[in-house]
Formats: sequence, C-alpha cells, structure tokens
Amino acid sequence: MTEAPRSAMRWLPLAVVAALGLLLAAGIWLSARPDREALPSPLIGRPAPSFALPVLHEAGRLVSSDELKGAPYLLNVWGSWCPECRVEHPVLTRFAETKRIRVIGYNWKDEHADAVRWLEQYGNPYWLVLVDYEGKAAIDWGIYGAPETFLVDAGGIVRWKHVGPVGEAEIRDQLLPLLDQLDAGPAAP
Repeated sequence: MTEAPRSAMRWLPLAVVAALGLLLAAGIWLSARPDREALPSPLIGRPAPSFALPVLHEAGRLVSSDELKGAPYLLNVWGSWCPECRVEHPVLTRFAETKRIRVIGYNWKDEHADAVRWLEQYGNPYWLVLVDYEGKAAIDWGIYGAPETFLVDAGGIVRWKHVGPVGEAEIRDQLLPLLDQLDAGPAAP
C-alpha cells in the first residue's frame, strides 16, 4: 500500500466519530423542539373522508359523513382497550359539557359490549358514537392509534388533527383558537 492510501485510512476513524457526533447533535436539537411529537396529516385543509358507520347505541342505524356537514364537529377516536383514552376522557368530558361544538366518538376496533360498558363506567361525553369494528374507515382517515382527534368544519374540511390524549393545553392553545376562527366566518383557514 502506498503512503497516500495509508494516510487516508488514518483519518477514517476520526471521520466516523465526527459523523456520529453530528447525528447526535441533530437528534438533541430535534428533541428540544416543542412540536417534536406533532405528526402532519395530509388531511388538513382537505375534505374529510367519506364514510357510513353504525351508531353504537342504535342498532341498524348508519350515519354518513354527509349527514354531519352543516356544523363543525370534533371526531375523537377511542377504544375501551386504550389506556391513554382513559387519561383524556375527563378533559374531553369537560370540554363536551361546554357544548361549544359537537363531540363525536369514533369507537375503533372495539367489541360492542366493551365499548358500551366503558361509556357506562366513565360517562358518555359524545353527541354521537360511531363504530368502526374492523378499522376499515380508519384507513382513509390515516388513523393508526388511539386516541386521535380531528376538527372538521361545517363544510366537511379537516382543520386540525391531534395524536395522543387531548389535554387542557391542547384545547386552550390549539382547538379553541381554531374554533374562534371558524366562528369568525369565511376568513377561517
């Protein structure tokens, strides 16, 4: 081996350590961002996916996405099997009691009896509870876990998505300002 390749090989470990250091620094910088858990949704600003889903408490009744148009609604994805849904439930219940907007439950991949029992035990804050037993409609919404929450405006356009439990801060800092914008009229985003 000539002198030039040997000299380059001497610097290889240093280059690897420098690259790892840069990756570590980038990871630290990204983890310091307050929105690091935010997942962008391709649905924001687009029509909510069409669906026709059964109603939990009314056997044989289907509700379509078209029937929900005309007034905004908050669609909350939950399941009796979801521990984080239990965490957000009291916050969601207090918000629903304000009657600021229709809060619609989207019971996802749950057994009927378990969902009913869960609502009986913890209370039912929902204006309506839709069920997606097999999770087929959830695919169009981009739902991959629970809880997830969507704000849909009166025209059926998705305006907001939150992944994880909705807390007081999300309602105060994100949801209420968006509702104020929707109430203000056509200038809303």
